[in-house]
Order: sequence, then C-alpha cells, then structure tokens
Amino acid sequence: MVRIARERVADLFALAEREARGGHPELADRYVSLARRVGMRYNVRLRQEYRELYCRSCSAYWVEGRTVRTRLRSGYRVRTCLRCGRQRRTRSSSSPRTGVPPDLVSPREVHREDGALSGPLSDAGDLVDEETEEE
Repeated sequence: MVRIARERVADLFALAEREARGGHPELADRYVSLARRVGMRYNVRLRQEYRELYCRSCSAYWVEGRTVRTRLRSGYRVRTCLRCGRQRRTRSSSSPRTGVPPDLVSPREVHREDGALSGPLSDAGDLVDEETEEE
C-alpha cells in the first residue's frame, strides 16, 4: 500500500506541474491537496523536492512570480506565498557559511603569479633567505 501511495503522490505532483504550466492553477492546487491527503492517509512522507513545491498553509502549487516570491537574505532563501502571505525560510545553498572548511585548506598553498615571490617557503610560510639557509 505504501508503494502505491508514493506512486500516486508522484503522479499527482506531475499533474499539478502540468496544470500549472497549462494555465489552470486551481487544478494544480487541488492536485497538491489530494497528494497531501494521500500522504497523510497512508503515513507516507513527501520527498524533499515535493515539499518545496507548495505552500504548507493554503496548499497552493508554487510557480515563481505568480504564486510565490523568492528572496535571498543573509544566507537564507525566503519564499513568500502570494496567496496567503506565509513565509518559508530555508538555508540557502549559496550561503557564505557553507564554504570550504578551513581545515581542508593547506596553509602551505600559496597562489603566485610567475616571477613574484618565487623563493622557497619556511614552515611559517615566510620567504627563506637562501644564503642563511646554506650556512
């Protein structure tokens, strides 16, 4: 039963997308509402990509610019439903906090242009005077 319910939810979201593109937003909203009810009835969690396609408050299928407004604010994606006004905040994947961890960057890696600072480096990352090193 669970497998059938998951397939039905996937079919309903596909129908909702088709109807939203075809100019029938009320049918798209109805399909989303039915998909949510099927999921609740059979205790099936909606996949992550489906959860980002509708408003949890009014079950409106979101179409950028028509039924949802998306803004990026300090590392978060804020999506506002244009029907009921509910806001949904999620962590943005392009957030400055999600860069490369500092422990993965080698401190000895120094990017230089050809010819500039072309001497050997010490353990501290400073240039070593070749004459004093030989002694």
